[in-house]
Amino acid sequence: MAPLRRADLDPDPIAQFTAWYERAAAEAPLSEAMTLATVDAEGNPDARMVLLKGWDERGFRFFTNSESAKGTQLEARPVAALILYWRELDRQVRVRGQIMRLSDEESDEYFATRPRESQLGAWASPQSRVLADRAALDASLAAAAARYPDRVPRPPHWGGYLVRPTAIEFWQGQVGRLHDRFLYRRDAAEGRWEIARLAP
Repeated sequence: MAPLRRADLDPDPIAQFTAWYERAAAEAPLSEAMTLATVDAEGNPDARMVLLKGWDERGFRFFTNSESAKGTQLEARPVAALILYWRELDRQVRVRGQIMRLSDEESDEYFATRPRESQLGAWASPQSRVLADRAALDASLAAAAARYPDRVPRPPHWGGYLVRPTAIEFWQGQVGRLHDRFLYRRDAAEGRWEIARLAP
C-alpha cells in the first residue's frame, strides 16, 4: 500500500471520507457495515454492528429502535463512536461525536424505502428484550402483517440518529505495523478542522 501523506488529505474530513467510501463501495463487500459503540447509564461500554445510511456535513446517519439497548444508552448518554473497516483496502475510519435524533421527516423518508419485511420487523421485534422463543417473534410478525396489509407506517419508537463528529481518524495499514494515521479534530472555538499525524 502506498504511504498516506498529509498532502493527500482533503482539508474537509467529510470530503475525505466520501473519497474513501466510494472506493470501498466499489471494492469491499458490506462497505456500509460499521461498529457503533455506546456507553450505558453506568458508564459501561457496549458495541454492535449497524449500517451506515448516509452522511453529509452534519455527520453520519444510522437507524434503529429507540427502545433497544443502544437506543436507551444513546438517550442516557448521547455520545458514540463508529468504526468502518475495509479489509480489502487495509483501511479504517474512526469517528467520535455527539448524538442527535433525526427529524420525523427524515426517519419517515428512509423508512419508506425499506422492504416491507423490514418495515414489519420494526413493529414485530421488541429489540434487545428477552423472547420466550422464536414462535413468539413469528406471532408478533404475523400480527403486524395483519394490522398493516397495505402501507406500513413507521413505528413511533423507530427512527434515525446522527453522529455529529468531533474527531475523525483515517487509518491506512502499512508494512511492519507502521501504519499511517491522521486525526481530524474540530476546533471548538473556531469550528475548523485541525489535522495531526498519529504514531501507529
